[in-house]
Amino acid sequence: MIYSLSRALKRKEIYKDQMDNPEWYTKAQEYWNGVTPTIDGMLGGFAVVDPVDVKGSLDFVHEYVYGKKGANNSVITEPTMKEEKYACDCGAGIGRVAKNFLLKVPFEKVDLVEQAPSFVEQAKSSYLAKEIEEGKIGNVFCQGLQDFTPEEGKYDLIWCQWVLGHLTDDHFIDFFKRCVRGLKPNGLIGVKENNAKVEAIVDDEDSSVTRTSDDLKALFTKAGLTLIKEEVQTGLPQGLFAVRMYMLKPTQQ
Repeated sequence: MIYSLSRALKRKEIYKDQMDNPEWYTKAQEYWNGVTPTIDGMLGGFAVVDPVDVKGSLDFVHEYVYGKKGANNSVITEPTMKEEKYACDCGAGIGRVAKNFLLKVPFEKVDLVEQAPSFVEQAKSSYLAKEIEEGKIGNVFCQGLQDFTPEEGKYDLIWCQWVLGHLTDDHFIDFFKRCVRGLKPNGLIGVKENNAKVEAIVDDEDSSVTRTSDDLKALFTKAGLTLIKEEVQTGLPQGLFAVRMYMLKPTQQ
């Protein structure tokens, strides 16, 4: 979820002990169970950012799908994702990112991973009903990322947006190690997350942590990932955390 800085002022700045609390995940589940399954609910009351967010994500992944071109339309790099592209939307909510971004890339098929049963039901029965009927949506997994294991060698892109703050550091690392095994050859992992400025900040209300960019990069490295591209999302309203996108590949192919 996207967060405002005013909400962040209520947060604590030491989070290691809180992550060890057995209630870390149950509190998050309880919070999201109470959120309305709408675009506004998925974005914490900031539905207005959806078009800007989607455009930023589409631009960010463009070169990996279509290649990178220079002067006179000369090819600088070939696309890494070829035919029958398959993506996984992690922390999918009702499917906003899958519908408005991943299927517009386009990926031929997208799986969803979401722990809130009400969001999964809304995705299946309404928000993504047309896409499911058209065969564009594959599996919809109702579980948290701390428990999710991707099928080996399945995905061209695993995309994680505004969800990783709910994982403890250890589960963050373990999750991405499993994701590496879920990638096709030349497959990539995309991350889009809020960034704290100086040090990590915990939100007690939804049981999440907003990490600094350096914190995230350190965890990526521990998970066996190499950062190949990084961009700041522009065009967001004032008063929100900075949002960065990261493209990652397995350090050892």
